[in-house]
Amino acid sequence: MSRRQDQRKRAQRRQQHLQRDRRADGKANGDSGANVHAPVRPGSVSPELSVPAEIRRPPYAIEPGGLASALPPGDFVERMRAAGRAAREVLDEVGAAVAPGVTTDTLDRLAHAAYIRRGGYPSTLRYRGYPKSICTSVNEVICHGIPDDRPLAEGDIVNVDVTIYLDGVHGDCSATFPVGEIDEASATLVRVTHECLWLGIAEIRAGAPLNAIGRAIQAHAERHGFGVVRTFVGHGIGTEFHTPPSVSHFDDPRSNETIAPGATFTIEPMINAGGWQVGRIWDDGWTAPTLDGSRSAQFEHTLLATPSGVEVLTAWPDEVAQWLPSQTRAAR
Repeated sequence: MSRRQDQRKRAQRRQQHLQRDRRADGKANGDSGANVHAPVRPGSVSPELSVPAEIRRPPYAIEPGGLASALPPGDFVERMRAAGRAAREVLDEVGAAVAPGVTTDTLDRLAHAAYIRRGGYPSTLRYRGYPKSICTSVNEVICHGIPDDRPLAEGDIVNVDVTIYLDGVHGDCSATFPVGEIDEASATLVRVTHECLWLGIAEIRAGAPLNAIGRAIQAHAERHGFGVVRTFVGHGIGTEFHTPPSVSHFDDPRSNETIAPGATFTIEPMINAGGWQVGRIWDDGWTAPTLDGSRSAQFEHTLLATPSGVEVLTAWPDEVAQWLPSQTRAAR
């Protein structure tokens, strides 16, 4: 046998072993083996990006030479609307850059620059020690993935979570994007998760029980055989990044408080293709994978409860018209 033939044989054996290991991983995770994906592994995290001194910072991020948080004159709701619009603009800009071969660190740099162009501060940066300007959660990572030098691969899905601190308030939204062509199972997961978000939003109005949101989300997700993450919830938002109420995405009988008019909060369902349980948090203290290795998707909007319904502060008007047509007609 020639040296070239010997090398070819060894390469074939390595590929066979790799495929066998991936099939074994898939079966251990409850996968039939038809759509087997290598697990996500951490990459190298680049140094913290700087924020110009003239950008006002939230209290947890003040540093020497940086401007302290200040509440500018103007209506709170108007400032929340502006922050919501800015957050959505950043999310759209970053989402357009998602492609095979692009690193999540590159997405973080794009978002960081986009925040600053709008005069805003990246809310996640230095929040409880978080080192980056967005969260990027790939495949089986449920949430809080830290951008690093891992290139996105064809067939991945990635959630990009964007929050901007602008004029004294936070605007928060996220979406899950396909990386190139994705398999049918992943596409269904992403679609159903997006539907879950809007079905939850449709339950919002002043005086309604808060757990009506989770009830609608859980029913739709489980109808498709998916698991609803219990560990992480939506939250109040405004001058502070996270405040009460906690918004469960499942039917939680304890979450029976009524929604107050003027309340601002997020809904951000995290839906797993397999079980709802969260696995061991990575050593970075943030990255949360699914317990069974199944893929997870998430979508998020910042919302304002009104006496007659809801204002979606991080959605464009055509989206609201599509998903909440009755409220759109009533507002005209």
